[in-house]
Amino acid sequence: MIKDLIVNLERNTPRQRISEFAIGVAQMFDAHIAGVCFAYDALPNFTMPDFPSDVINQMIAASEAAAKAAIGQFEENCRRQSVSAEHHLLETAYGTPGRFPKMARRFDLSIIMQSDAEEGDNDILIEQVLFDSGRPVLIVPYIQKAALKLDRIVCCWDGSRAATRAINDARPLLRRAGAVELLIVRDHKVRDPNELRGIEMANHLARHGIKLDVKTITAPDVGVAASILSHVADSSADLLVMGGYGHSRLREFVLGGVTREMLKSMTVPVLMSH
Repeated sequence: MIKDLIVNLERNTPRQRISEFAIGVAQMFDAHIAGVCFAYDALPNFTMPDFPSDVINQMIAASEAAAKAAIGQFEENCRRQSVSAEHHLLETAYGTPGRFPKMARRFDLSIIMQSDAEEGDNDILIEQVLFDSGRPVLIVPYIQKAALKLDRIVCCWDGSRAATRAINDARPLLRRAGAVELLIVRDHKVRDPNELRGIEMANHLARHGIKLDVKTITAPDVGVAASILSHVADSSADLLVMGGYGHSRLREFVLGGVTREMLKSMTVPVLMSH
């Protein structure tokens, strides 16, 4: 059961609908919600070496003002919807996730909006929460306007640890779904051929009261991520559940190709776990 969740609030007005989306999820589960907004206390000097200090200070002040305004709007929305809430203003250097990943360890779910080249870049934040929080993260497309729907959920399954973790973390959502599908994508990188049929996982979920259909597709030359997204669109799915893959390099995680492509091209909310 989801009892509390944490959401990354956006300073830019076009992206602030993430607040309403997250509040809707909290209402769905009668959960407590924590809204977090970043204010920069330092900007990267290498991107603006000739900027006078007073201009940089003005930019930092504007960032703080926008963050406080976003928090104020979040609080008002929570009061209006009678949702239990708290807020945090995090001061951090530009382009760093600050304390958010560690904070996320104490919540059942993180909600973060997909990056948008024109309005906001959350790639580093998503990556750090995915690999460092030990909790699932729900990434919301920046084009998303509707509240979360659970009429049909597609779960990607390849027998891996990450896929197992994602499906387990998604169980509160799966129990509320109108229909659940276990999607198996055949390609040359299948991790465990014995898991291809998905029968064992389907039986496991059935014991938890979750009935599902198993669907197998073959990834053509367009690749796994594109095949998954195409299937999601064709099946009118509302939510995609998948493992978040990556490997360590110099104590940092590097996203796997399918995970990276999904974060770039997603068209529905995606719940990921690692």
